[in-house]
Amino acid sequence: MTKSVVDTVSKDTSISEQITNATTTTSSKTSNLDNATVSNGLKEALKSGVTYATTQLGSNNGYLNNKAVKIPLPNNLSKAESLIRTAGGDKMADDLINSMNAAASKAAPKTAEIFISAIDKMSVTDAQKILGGGNSAATEYFKTNTTESLKKSIAPIIQETMKENQVAGYYETVNNIYKSSAKGLVDNSAVMGMAKSFGVDSYVPGNSNESLDEFVTNKAIEGLFTMIAQKEAAIRTNPVEQTSSILKQVFGK
Repeated sequence: MTKSVVDTVSKDTSISEQITNATTTTSSKTSNLDNATVSNGLKEALKSGVTYATTQLGSNNGYLNNKAVKIPLPNNLSKAESLIRTAGGDKMADDLINSMNAAASKAAPKTAEIFISAIDKMSVTDAQKILGGGNSAATEYFKTNTTESLKKSIAPIIQETMKENQVAGYYETVNNIYKSSAKGLVDNSAVMGMAKSFGVDSYVPGNSNESLDEFVTNKAIEGLFTMIAQKEAAIRTNPVEQTSSILKQVFGK
């Protein structure tokens, strides 16, 4: 089993701080290395991060059991979550949360090739910018070069998986009615009356333009970025994670 990142970083120092501190050390260290070595070292670190992220999050309950990336209820429901649960909606809330996280875990392994392709296309200049750019440089590179491809790859899997959950279907139906209501096409009181007749008026989401599938897709991608960054931080700061000669050359003390 892959060693937990929590065990590889200091309890008293945040990941962001460690990456920032390590950047100065790495910059000094790599000044004596040729550009190709530095670039290849960073690429290997990021590929290691991708493997770690897609394997961990793609496992059973990979998102659900990870507090750093667990997908919560959508914004317009999260504010009312305690009320929903108090009103007896535990199963509804849990089913929706479980289905969202399960969908993200199902999609995660499909993203590895997209990340690897972006890393392979990385220029020496890109690598140097990332190494010297601080804690968000790699994430920003991935956001620019992979986000659209990731959405195209993940979205169909999310949509298919979420269709299997009746709560997700109800959420979308009512949310669409609310959108129409906001445009004056449907009487809002009629919506509430319909929901009340089924005993689910406490669960009705507020008006939102956010598609549930889109929400889950975006959160799934954010989780992947987070886990890749964590692994990169571990490689930068912990000799145990520097498992190859080139990683030791570029990131070792």
